[in-house]
Parts: sequence; structure tokens; C-alpha cells
Amino acid sequence: MTNSKKIAIIGGGAAGFFAAISAKEHHPDAEVTIYEKSAKVLSKVKVSGGGRCNVTHACFDNKKLLSYYPRGANYLRKTFEQFNTRSTIEWFKKRGVELETLTDNCIFPKSNSSQTIIDCFLNEAQKLGVVQKLQTPINDIHLTSTDQFELISLNESFIVDRVIYTTGGQPKNNSLHWLQNFKHELIEPVPSLFTFNMPNEPVRDLMGIVVEETTTKIEGTKLEATGPLLITHWGMSGPAILKLSAFGARLLADKKYNFNVLINWLHTQKELEVRTNLQETLINHSEKKMGNLNPFGLSTRLWHFLLEKSNISVDSKWKELQGKKTNKLINTLVNDRYQVSGKTTFKEEFVTAGGVGLSDVDFNTMESRKVKGLFFAGEVLDVDGVTGGFNFQAAWSTGWVAGKNVI
Repeated sequence: MTNSKKIAIIGGGAAGFFAAISAKEHHPDAEVTIYEKSAKVLSKVKVSGGGRCNVTHACFDNKKLLSYYPRGANYLRKTFEQFNTRSTIEWFKKRGVELETLTDNCIFPKSNSSQTIIDCFLNEAQKLGVVQKLQTPINDIHLTSTDQFELISLNESFIVDRVIYTTGGQPKNNSLHWLQNFKHELIEPVPSLFTFNMPNEPVRDLMGIVVEETTTKIEGTKLEATGPLLITHWGMSGPAILKLSAFGARLLADKKYNFNVLINWLHTQKELEVRTNLQETLINHSEKKMGNLNPFGLSTRLWHFLLEKSNISVDSKWKELQGKKTNKLINTLVNDRYQVSGKTTFKEEFVTAGGVGLSDVDFNTMESRKVKGLFFAGEVLDVDGVTGGFNFQAAWSTGWVAGKNVI
């Protein structure tokens, strides 16, 4: 088979550019064109990670890596065998992009700027001869009588030999309506990676406080997550909350985002351990005020808040901590309940659960099992990861494999 094929990449985001570059590198004679509906490419890369771009995560065990994906883990295994986090690091290193690993194992460009990643992609695409057609939305796709693809745009159409569809996560499946003609399964999208709104909870007055190690649970479910928790002016955020929102995306949508979250402010400490700590503090510091002596390393503002929530005055002396007061404080520390009423998503970094059904895609190649010559990559698939660079890693891996196998 000749390599002089026309390859269309639908979507100029992370997965789209990685797929285009991979296609052109593996098939240099092919004509590769990115079709992007807006006037800008890589807009999500630009704003990700607060403008720094968390390109991947320092998890080099593929089995463990898969555990960070609430949806798609079993399918991604085949893809990560070909291109994983080590591959990503090598890919950028080969192109002169220095990366650094932070203490939480998130990997960013050493420049601390997402523009470094964008410039790398744009330069690589230009060097390889990838064509970009901006402000060219593809509204429909048809198979021709010669088994090519006709891409329908606003006032024109394009005939191509292969399509890699990489339009990212969408609030609705409307843009994928054409796939129904090919009998592809479409999973209705719901938000993933969102923060919890708590309009009726006074804890919001502590906005800005970060507790580095917590355990969070959705009451009445088996959903549990650990990690840092950030108190915000609307409720709670941080990895311990975002992980819950990712793994519970569909369940919480069914609950219409009204539920209770339970917080263990002491991470994994159990009741007996906390009770022992409190008793030792009572014995050794009986005359000290509880508000002035915090045995758990919590911030003073949070400690005072939790004492008051337990109906304990900050001016109480430790020797006064007896009976029901002790039980109440222990429960507040390790099983604190907050009512969630709504969510907040980061519009620029919007992540969804849903999209193209995974059983319809061969993850060894990223080709559709329904339509030969049609490939998928990135978040348009029903694949999503928790926060920490995992969604970009899925984009790089699926894009690279799709580009490699497109011909």
C-alpha cells in the first residue's frame, strides 16, 4: 500500500497534534491536515495546570498507571504497552523540552509555561509539513463509494483517505451524531473532575486553607479518595475532592450533585489512635487551653473551627475534655460530614466521562471496529483520568498509536 494518503485530523488539541505529528513521522509521504473549528489550536494545553501544562505523571508502572483512570483502564493497557509515561518524557527530551518532576510526581516543563509545549508542537508540525485549517468545523462525515471519507464543513467539503477524530470531551454528544450512521455506541457525557459546592456550610469561611493529607468519602457509597484538600469560597477542591468527582462522575450526576461528603482531616488515623492522642494531650497539658494546643498539626483556623463544630470552646482547658465531648471531637476529626449542593467545573479544562464507546475501538491501533480507516484519540473516547497529568498522558498515548497505525 502506498503511503501517499490524505489523512484528516479532526480537532487541533492535544491528541490532535500528537496524532498528526505521529502520522507524519511514521508516514512521511502522507498528506496530514488538522481541521480545527476555532481560530486557535491547543487552547486547552494553554490553560492547563494554571498555564503550566501538567504533561504527564511520574508513574512508570503501567499497571499502577491504569488505576488512575476511572473509565477506560482495561482498554488503555494495550495503548500504554506501546507509548507510556516514559515514552512521553523521551519524546519531549528528544525535541529539546526539559521537564521536571514535582514532589507530588506531577511533571511540568522546566520553563513552567505551557507555551513551551505549544511551541514544541507547532514547530514539530511545521517542520514535518502538517497542514492546519483553522476555523474549519467538520459538521458531518460520510463514506464515499470508493471507501474514502467526505468531510462536510460550512461551505466546502474534503475527500480524504483516513480520519483521526480528536475533538476532545464535549458537554453533549451532538457533534458526534454522524457516528450513529456507522452504528457506533455513544456514551452520554457527564462532567468529571469538578469541585464540590457547599453553599450552606460555614467551612467556606476558611477559604484558602490546604490540608495536605486527608481521606474523603461519599456517604452511603464505597467511593473514597486520599490526598490534599483545599477549602474554597464555594466549598472544597483539591486532589482528594477531584478524585472523588472523577470516580463518582456518573453516580454523582444521578444524585443531581446533592449528597454528603465525609472528611477524615487526619488522613488514615482511626478512632482509637485519635482517642489515645487526645488522652495523652489531656494528661500532659491539662491546664492548657485547647485552642492554643493542637496535637494534630492542623492549621490554627481549622483546629478552632473543628473545636467549635464539636461544641467545644477554644478557651476550654484540656482537662475539661471528657465523655461525650471527646466522642464528638473524635467524630469531627475523622468522620466530618458536609452537605454538597452543586458543583463547579473549570470551563477551560473541562473533562467529561462519556463519548465514543470503547468496545467499538481497537486500542492496539485506535481504529474503529465499525469503519475501516476511522481512528479515535483523546478525550472524545469514553476515557478519562484523575487530576495529575493523566488525561494528557491518555491523549499522547492514543494520539501516537493512532498516528502510527493510520496507514
